[in-house]
Amino acid sequence: MELKNNADDGFAEFLRNEIGVPVTGPAGTGTPRYDQNQVREFWRLQAVEHGQSSAASWSDTPVIDLDIRNISNYLSDGDEVLDVGCANGYSTMHYANARGIRVLGLDYIPEMIEQAGRRLTSGPKLKGTPSFRVGNITALDLDDGVFDKVIVTRVIINLGEWTNQLRGIMECVRVLKPGGLLLMSEATLQGWRRMNSFRREWNLPDIQMPPFNNYLNEERLLAETAGVLDAVDVVNFASTYFVGTRVLKPLLIRALNIDVDVADPNLNWNHWFSQLPAAGDYGTQKLFVLRKR
Repeated sequence: MELKNNADDGFAEFLRNEIGVPVTGPAGTGTPRYDQNQVREFWRLQAVEHGQSSAASWSDTPVIDLDIRNISNYLSDGDEVLDVGCANGYSTMHYANARGIRVLGLDYIPEMIEQAGRRLTSGPKLKGTPSFRVGNITALDLDDGVFDKVIVTRVIINLGEWTNQLRGIMECVRVLKPGGLLLMSEATLQGWRRMNSFRREWNLPDIQMPPFNNYLNEERLLAETAGVLDAVDVVNFASTYFVGTRVLKPLLIRALNIDVDVADPNLNWNHWFSQLPAAGDYGTQKLFVLRKR
């Protein structure tokens, strides 16, 4: 049984067909990295292709739902919340339904915001009040110190080099109230490397970093923001899920020699593992809970 060597091969195939940039290895091993215009075009095409589906931001819906559950734990009724890089508003609407908050969703892709706006007229009545508009994390058109919580989910990894990533983070800090929380769910180099190390033990190929991403160095993030942010917690909420879907699942398919798509996130296997308690540090995705000084 031949296994796909990337858990996000659907994205890879989309990239080959639509943008024409080859998908090979991770950053630092000769893989072409997208420039910011290519990244923007990729997400525009995602909005056009997937509409209001959660797949517009990522095909792995169980991880998106894990994001929502874990981030919602830090939201309180009455909060003023900014959701930066909200895509088509899938998660934003869930936050607004979980708590009685006012939440503004921003995305720099107008086609994403168009889809998000449609949710406001077609969705059910919510506990909170969501709104959407176009905005760029590296230059937020917002006043200083107006939000209790700022949510950033798989946005910083799309900003290219660290200097640009840090610029986006500092813009989020600027619009936070003193004592407010920056809730960043992002992919890290450390988690990605541990996951691939686990896979190598069982003769599974490395999962490659997509060319539109630049995963965060967790140590650098915490060190270079220490002057303005205190680390409240780093939640490895996806570790069990990644072991179940990126290690055990391909091993079982290989052992049984069955025709199952290892990259399909909609199998009961994936949904079941997303309900289990997190253990270890093998998930690429982590939630950084950071408090503004």
